[in-house]
Amino acid sequence: MNSRVHHCGVVVWPSLQPHWRHPMKKSIKYAAVAASLLGALAAQAQAPQATVDLGKLEFTDNCAACHGVDGKGNGPLGGLLQKSPPDLSQLAKKNGGVLPVNRMYAVIEGTAAIPSHGVRDMPVWGREYRIEEGQRLREARGLYEPAEVVRARILTLIEYISRLQTP
Repeated sequence: MNSRVHHCGVVVWPSLQPHWRHPMKKSIKYAAVAASLLGALAAQAQAPQATVDLGKLEFTDNCAACHGVDGKGNGPLGGLLQKSPPDLSQLAKKNGGVLPVNRMYAVIEGTAAIPSHGVRDMPVWGREYRIEEGQRLREARGLYEPAEVVRARILTLIEYISRLQTP
């Protein structure tokens, strides 16, 4: 018996026959897999990504109680202060259209005293923006220098307050 197969005038050995006969089936399978992967990737790319707004988190945790969630000075604890908290959404407007970043940094860091903020150890604010707090965080996580942690938190907060500015 002849083990060769003739197809359209071409001699094909039986060992090659399955691969030669059904190349389209393999191509269709690969194309289907590729299409489903591309579809999944496209769906993932269009899905909203969950992000954390660190500036908003800092503000909510450390400022909103007095300044309000919108920064307008209408927080639930604002009325308990000797002096009403300022409207943080107007800082740039009151400074000729320029956000006073250096002044804000000094106030948040505690180098510029604000009487209505009280002592730096008060519960509302406490150690949040001190180097010692950065040291505690470093000990807990072991990653960054304390000064870098505090500076990043302050700058993140300032960036968020810059987004609260109204014309």
